Order: sequence, then structure tokens, then C-alpha cells
Amino acid sequence: MNILLKPIVTEKMTSQGDKFNRYGFIVARNANKIEIKKAVEELYGVTVESINTMRYGGKVKTRYTKSGVMAGKSAATKKAIVTLAAGNTIDFYSNI
Repeated sequence: MNILLKPIVTEKMTSQGDKFNRYGFIVARNANKIEIKKAVEELYGVTVESINTMRYGGKVKTRYTKSGVMAGKSAATKKAIVTLAAGNTIDFYSNI
């Protein structure tokens, strides 16, 4: 499973899952919508209705230390918002 890296479990995504049957995932940057749909359907056994993807560039971050200013960059990511067909749900907490 190189396509789906991890689910997005935030307050906003949980409420969207309850209201609109949408779930979020951090996915591989080179994955397309067809590969994401296939991976979600195989892994969770659900029917995917639509997928929206977003690409985020890494942020430049600086911190001040005793040896001076250290600059770095966080990794770039890609998010996928998956809308499931009516009657399907994903339970991220069942395997804990």
C-alpha cells in the first residue's frame, strides 16, 4: 500500500464523515485519482463516489538556536478527500 499513507483524523474531517460521508487521506504525491479510488475500495471494501485531491507545498520554517538561525523545510504532501456512496462508512478506530 504505497498509495494511502495515513488517514486524516481531525475534528473537521470527522464532522464531514458524519454529515457528508467524506473521509480524508494523506496519499503519495504521484498517485492519481484512479489509483486512490482503487486503493480505498480494496482496503476498506467500500464504494467510492468521487475524489478531490489537493497538493500542498512544504513550508519554510526557521528556528533560533545558540549557534544561530537554522532554516529548514517541511515535506510537501498530497491530500485526498474521498466521498463514499450512500450506506458505506469507514471506521478508523476498529483496529485499535
